[in-house]
Amino acid sequence: VQLQASGGGLVQAGGSLRLSCAASRSIRSIDSLAWYRQAPGNERELVATITTTGNAYYADSAKGRFTISSDSAKNTVYLQMNSLKPEDTAVYYCKATLLFRSYWGQGTLVTVSS
Repeated sequence: VQLQASGGGLVQAGGSLRLSCAASRSIRSIDSLAWYRQAPGNERELVATITTTGNAYYADSAKGRFTISSDSAKNTVYLQMNSLKPEDTAVYYCKATLLFRSYWGQGTLVTVSS
């Protein structure tokens, strides 16, 4: 599975961004899709995940501000990020899990200015 992430950029605190991650195969066949992020000096952390049945899970830092969704017609998973904070600044990666194997996209940089 190849993943292409996009949508990152520079935004002011309180603003919004929508990240996209396009998969090279039908996402109906993928067990789960997730967004992770890694800030400088920090470990990569889970932000949100969605299963093929549509169940979503959010890290505490994302609850109430971020929404993960998917579009099977476009084989794309999205991360809508609202009320962004400077501490959301990180490289955001999408991950697909298929048959217990993980596939990572290349990452997209989100910078939130105060």
